[in-house]
Amino acid sequence: MKHCLLFSIFFSLISMTAGAQERGRLTGKVLSESGEPLENVEVNLLNSSFQTKTSGDGTFSFSAVPYGSYILSVSKRGYSETTRTVKIDSEEIELEIILSSEGERLKDVVVTAQKREERIQEIPLSIISLSYENVKQSQIQNANDLTAVSPNLYASDPGDRRTVTSIRGIVTTSYDPAVATYIDGVNQYNLDTYITQLFDIERIEVLRGPQGTLYGRNAMGGVINIITREPQKETTIFGEASLGNYNQQRYMAGIRTSLTDKLFFGAAGLYEEREGFYTNEFTGSSYDDQQNFSGNYYLKYLFSPTWNATLNLKHFSAENEGAFPLNMGIEAARENPYTLNQNQLSTMKDNTFNTSLVIDNKGENLNFSSQTAYQQNYRYYQNPIDADFSPLDAMSIINDYGKDWNTVKVATQEFRLSSASGPGRDLEWTAGTYMFYQESPVKQATHFGEDAAVMGSEETNYSLINISEATGKGIAFFGQLNYQVVEKLGLIAGLRYDHEFKKQSVLGEYQLDSDTEPLFEYQPDTTATASFNAFSPKAGLTYDLSEENLIFLTYSRGFRAGGLTPLSADPTQPPLYEYQPEFSDNYEIGTKNSFLETKLLVNATVFYTEVTDVQVPTLVMPDGVIVTRNTGKLTSKGLEVELKALLTTGLEFSYDLGFTDAGYESLLIAQDGEEVNLEDNKQIYTPEVTSMLALQYRSNLGLNENWEFTARAEWKYLGEQYFDLANNLKQEPYSLYNGNIGVSYRDIKLMLWGRNIFDTEYISYGYNFGAVHLGNPATTGVTLSFKI
Repeated sequence: MKHCLLFSIFFSLISMTAGAQERGRLTGKVLSESGEPLENVEVNLLNSSFQTKTSGDGTFSFSAVPYGSYILSVSKRGYSETTRTVKIDSEEIELEIILSSEGERLKDVVVTAQKREERIQEIPLSIISLSYENVKQSQIQNANDLTAVSPNLYASDPGDRRTVTSIRGIVTTSYDPAVATYIDGVNQYNLDTYITQLFDIERIEVLRGPQGTLYGRNAMGGVINIITREPQKETTIFGEASLGNYNQQRYMAGIRTSLTDKLFFGAAGLYEEREGFYTNEFTGSSYDDQQNFSGNYYLKYLFSPTWNATLNLKHFSAENEGAFPLNMGIEAARENPYTLNQNQLSTMKDNTFNTSLVIDNKGENLNFSSQTAYQQNYRYYQNPIDADFSPLDAMSIINDYGKDWNTVKVATQEFRLSSASGPGRDLEWTAGTYMFYQESPVKQATHFGEDAAVMGSEETNYSLINISEATGKGIAFFGQLNYQVVEKLGLIAGLRYDHEFKKQSVLGEYQLDSDTEPLFEYQPDTTATASFNAFSPKAGLTYDLSEENLIFLTYSRGFRAGGLTPLSADPTQPPLYEYQPEFSDNYEIGTKNSFLETKLLVNATVFYTEVTDVQVPTLVMPDGVIVTRNTGKLTSKGLEVELKALLTTGLEFSYDLGFTDAGYESLLIAQDGEEVNLEDNKQIYTPEVTSMLALQYRSNLGLNENWEFTARAEWKYLGEQYFDLANNLKQEPYSLYNGNIGVSYRDIKLMLWGRNIFDTEYISYGYNFGAVHLGNPATTGVTLSFKI
């Protein structure tokens, strides 16, 4: 904490002591295409504290604006959002801005992918952005719905509501992710502390390729950056209700308002429930019934025009009556889809709490940000969970030992400085430091029952209790700059240094069901430590063919932290084995293009990645423990294409295509008691092709402007993929079709929707021991939403 305070004081002094400079006045008028003044248009100078709304005559003004170049963002509902570069170099600048009606041109999209507000078509990154409207129209309700919305992105639920993600063949294979997720600027440390439910979303950004320079640890495959909607001056009450098959119910409500002229409040809550998609033949009832409640709460205070603080609280509470609905083998899943037979009936309870405090300053010369966050997850099985996936009383998992166990806690702190808009615009830079501390006490028992003999156990009615107490801490320093060398040529340079320390203690105990205390220790209490260091550089060039056409070439190094293996019930897998970090070298060349007065966008990227010291996971059953080893070398290469076009007024076409060829040059694993090299095998959870085509139409059908009709159709195609390193579990190519139609009057909208409309059966997740989890069947429903 002492170091954090020193950093805060240092950065604050730098920001507050920045020198004075020349200033000008920016005034303007916003008109419709017919020349009528537009009122209440949001006008914002990006990366600065200057923001306002137009008055009744369509005018706005900013006083005392430091000389320099800015991006002016102008937006109003019913009109296409637009941006414009403005140079303040005299005492007064006047503008006239014409806003096109929505549906007449593609929107200008602003993102914060490089920790600053920028036009998406002007930044040298492979990135897509989903707006609030995109999220609603595509019925994206949790992180697993993101598959194929970005080229070469695959996301899946392994059966416990977690999300396992891969981008370009870089895969999350343990609870330490390979694709980092940020929510409202805060790094979601691992899969335990990550809230996957998506609601009240402002936008979702997906960055493909390593982002270690700015985003840090475990961003080797990319970043999913989720931004929720902030409170605002006007009071807004909003809500939504959805009903569907499988007794699906989804209710969301919230408010955003100002409590004073400086204090703003926002709150949103979501409740969901549904019957399970599976039927348990043992009970004759549905399996995997789910219900959950999520909340997102904001308080934002403006200390001054340049300083503000935001306190955010998020929570997620869920009950899953029948977690891990799995079939043993692909044939069993296809012969009797969504059917299983298990005698152990358990309810998995999942409770996650996240909070963060963000302090921002947008100064004349420097921008400063401090992000302090705490994350906690407590997950347990109320009754033992079936580990033999059968009606036999052979094996089960017990982990209900109270809140002192199986509660993950993480604290993080980031300080960041960046260049502000103004003089020296040719040089933009960001630098900072990131720190974390994590605790993970785990206590779990593998219970062998009356039928344990079928699992090879000579004894019955006993438990092997595994206890592990792990802590981790680390610090990183990072910096990145973008420098315009000459008018058309730009340079990218960045570097990050990470240092991590991990400590883990393990203890294994044997206990008979008839005893109240363990009988003996089969694994003595043992402790080990490990530390890791990594440098992650980035370099690149950009070239502007014109204002609408960009080419970029980048190299970046990816890094995924190492660790210590946990204790498992398998005596051939010793605990506390130190595995090393995983590194990758990544090269990509891309182009971004806008044509026909922003009615056609064409972006394309070609990439090549080489991963060394690949962290190869082995899922040890029955206790579900992942043991990781460094063994193997992986190469991944491919291409990505993004097309977006306005075909006619109100009709928008988009097509995203990704191709990935990811395979192992060497892969040494233990198989049937021998070491086998699975070279040339394909990477897991990596479809060869991801493709998504969407058509979206909106019109008032000749009625007045208060009415709107919308329709959207989506076709997703996923190519061949594997779920185990031996490439025995294989999913052939398949297609999914989604769609919706809606009608709205002012701020009330009714929508009919369907997902996987033709009820395609496919494997969405598989385990190396042969169990598989089917993707969701056809779901349909109706949604009513409103805003006051």
